[in-house]
Amino acid sequence: MTVTVGHPVPDFTATATGDTTVILSALKGQQVVVYFYPKASTPGCTTEGGDFRDRKTAFDAVNTVILGVSRDGLRAQENFKAKQAFNFELISDKEESLCRLFDVIKLKKLYGKEHLGIERSTFLIDAEGRLAREWRGVKVKGHAEEVLEAAQALHQGA
Repeated sequence: MTVTVGHPVPDFTATATGDTTVILSALKGQQVVVYFYPKASTPGCTTEGGDFRDRKTAFDAVNTVILGVSRDGLRAQENFKAKQAFNFELISDKEESLCRLFDVIKLKKLYGKEHLGIERSTFLIDAEGRLAREWRGVKVKGHAEEVLEAAQALHQGA
């Protein structure tokens, strides 16, 4: 089963930074941005996380929680969050359960070799728990701003 725009996102529980457990159903009543990135502490992922960090106040203003997800372990996520002063939690998805739910594991090429990895993707879940928007194959530049604009529009329409 994977997520589909306009349909409820299946409830999930995930281990996150800050000694927290994220339970999607516990966030009902808030919009949720779930963004998947390939690897903590790499240039593109650092830039993307920083772009979300720098817009967190604006996301808060429209009742929207930000969650970053990668297959990195919890310690790597904690280090990444601390080093970059991220003001939102990062989920460790080593078992790839969220990656499978959101269908973000894709065949990628790096230096001519194929491997399975996370396709940079972002999902906006509405306050009722339905998938409102999705962005796949994301390019970092300008992306957080585009997601913020979608979250603002969704909030205004709520």
